[in-house]
Amino acid sequence: MQKRMGEAVARVARKVNDTVENKTDSLDLANCKLMTFPVGIYKAMRSVTEGIHRISLANNELKSITSRFVTTFSQLTELNLAGNYLHRLPEEITSLLHLRAIDLSRNRFRRFPDPLATVPALETIDLEENEIAEVPTDKLASMASLRSLNLRANPVGPEVRLLVRPLVPFDLLLSPEEPVPKA
Repeated sequence: MQKRMGEAVARVARKVNDTVENKTDSLDLANCKLMTFPVGIYKAMRSVTEGIHRISLANNELKSITSRFVTTFSQLTELNLAGNYLHRLPEEITSLLHLRAIDLSRNRFRRFPDPLATVPALETIDLEENEIAEVPTDKLASMASLRSLNLRANPVGPEVRLLVRPLVPFDLLLSPEEPVPKA
């Protein structure tokens, strides 16, 4: 087990070093078995954080994202957090003024993450396969840049389907309704 952990740490270190040395605009730490975002990465990437526009932390074991993560990577345009154990986002996510796309699919959200409603440039939100039953249609309708909201495989109620359609000027992706059994 220690050998596997050592390999995982080495893989993360290689990916971070590659991003820093090549001054790329993205950091891919998907599938690294991360339970938290490693604090050492903040120091290792200090010289390039302003140039990071895309981060993938997909398919890890993250239970939360810290406000430090959000404020450190303030220039993000894309953030992939799919396949984790997240159930909320820090309020500081509203400071990501350039964020255009966020993937929160396959997490543990029970409610729509309210801070997303005030991210000005947000065009795409993927919340597929969560546990969201209620959607704040009034807040979503005021999101000027929003083009697509994926809520497939969520227990969204039928009243949301009726309310949302005339109110929102973006593509709303929902799972097909289950047919009502005949008596």
